[in-house]
Amino acid sequence: MKRRTLPTAAAFAAATALLLTACGGGDDGSADSDQIEGAGQRSEQPSKSAEPAAPEQEKPDGVDVSLPADMKLVFDWDKPKDKKEAAAMDDAANFFRAIYHGVDKRSAEDASVVAYATGAGLHYAQTQVKAWIDGGWTATGTLRHYDATTRSAGNGSSVEVAFCADSGKFFGKEVKTGKVLTTEPSIEDFDYYRIIMVKVPTSDTLWQASKVFVETKAAECQ
Repeated sequence: MKRRTLPTAAAFAAATALLLTACGGGDDGSADSDQIEGAGQRSEQPSKSAEPAAPEQEKPDGVDVSLPADMKLVFDWDKPKDKKEAAAMDDAANFFRAIYHGVDKRSAEDASVVAYATGAGLHYAQTQVKAWIDGGWTATGTLRHYDATTRSAGNGSSVEVAFCADSGKFFGKEVKTGKVLTTEPSIEDFDYYRIIMVKVPTSDTLWQASKVFVETKAAECQ
């Protein structure tokens, strides 16, 4: 959630606290960043291929993650050559689409949220969706994700997907009035995410976000 779009000082403080307490958290039994070689360190150059990013309006794995026309999530990155890492990256993007699909549908229990998250990742997603709902906001504009890297655990059970996000053109919008809560550009527009993705044992293709770590005001993303 873009903290600066919130209209009151109290809401700003609550949202900032929410971000800090919702990131990472508890041991859900899934692989975490300690099991991933080099986790927390960004590679010089991500692996690249010619494969394009997944379309925004699609239903991967039979789950609807479509968004309204004025809510755009852009994933400006190249897929890694490793098939598992590419699949984990795709579903990391779907994890974020699912959060905003839940915001649009006004439900933290939306099927898309549950499909692409588990454990602490699910707690993070549902907490974010609930904050938007409780504030009476939806979202509008373009949220850009870029400079992505991936790292696999030695046993292949988890993949860390790390990337920058720029919310400079992504704003809150009051559901009742339609008023867009615009802001001036600042360092607060930039966040750096590390998402620990784990493969669903019962699926050949589905990966879920199990933990979420966020660095706010990320100067390296400017």
